[in-house]
Amino acid sequence: MISSRLVPRISAAVAIAATCTVAACSSKGDTAADSALAAAATDTFPSQEGMIDVPGGKVWYRKIGNGPGVPLLAMHGGPGGTSCRFEVLAPLANERPVIFYDQLGSGRSEHPTDTSLWNFPRFVQEVEAVRRALKLDSVHLLGHSWGGALAAEYMIVAKPSGVKSVVFSSPLISTPRWIADADSLREQLPESIQKVLDDNEKAGTLDSPAYKAATDSFYARHVRRLPTPTIARCEGVTSNDTIYRQMWGPTEFLANGSLKSWTRSADMDEITTPSLFIAGEFDEARPTTLEEFRKTMPDARLVVIPGGAHAAMREKPAEYIAAVRAFLAEVEKKAP
Repeated sequence: MISSRLVPRISAAVAIAATCTVAACSSKGDTAADSALAAAATDTFPSQEGMIDVPGGKVWYRKIGNGPGVPLLAMHGGPGGTSCRFEVLAPLANERPVIFYDQLGSGRSEHPTDTSLWNFPRFVQEVEAVRRALKLDSVHLLGHSWGGALAAEYMIVAKPSGVKSVVFSSPLISTPRWIADADSLREQLPESIQKVLDDNEKAGTLDSPAYKAATDSFYARHVRRLPTPTIARCEGVTSNDTIYRQMWGPTEFLANGSLKSWTRSADMDEITTPSLFIAGEFDEARPTTLEEFRKTMPDARLVVIPGGAHAAMREKPAEYIAAVRAFLAEVEKKAP
């Protein structure tokens, strides 16, 4: 769910038992080449970008590649984050179009000031508007963090046709469960850091340097713990902290926004579409929790990226891409 504002200066591992391990999911693709391409976020493949009318304004989108496979539509985190980090998925464009967009209010999309727009139903309508504008009658979905929540809500509420599979990438599925997991992770921090967090939260001094440093300590363990590639296309692209705070809250482990009570944990069994959960070993989206969600679904599997955290897509791009590539190929091979 993290927004770009919340990724601090972070310096620089046993997969949890899963239906599918990274090694088992590897395909014949050249993962070394994938890693180099992803890190550079190159313009190797043909691309196009533009603006799309959605409820409330216009959103910016980018499409990479024109391979023969079913297109992959990626939804970014936040709320209020940006899509530019999906450039690391460029290697998949060799097989299929890879499409992503900045949700309304952030990145290169329009930034309306009407705060009533920042609600779940409108974001769900936005997904449908993007699909319709780009003629994505048949599509794979990938939702990262908050984007995973959006994918779940879209599948459960809208019950769309033409979705061939869903990739839940380090997803938010239940805010109460997310916060419970975050509380458990906080208890593993040094006592001195826990005290700084607790004292400042009680005092309401969340902007203090000490609190920000303590928050960074949590992020360094569970958000981004390994180096990530510099993505040139992200330069100057900003997230929207207003949306993040209105819908979520001030930090990853403190939710007091409109999503505070949101959960789909009891409804995931309604998603019968083939699904992949993928997360980092040290992810704030806990792999053990994702495994619980996976077990409730009729056709889902879990991949855990060893050594990675919430940013596993960028920390371990070769492993991440290999797992997603193998999953999409499996789904399309089984398709009638």
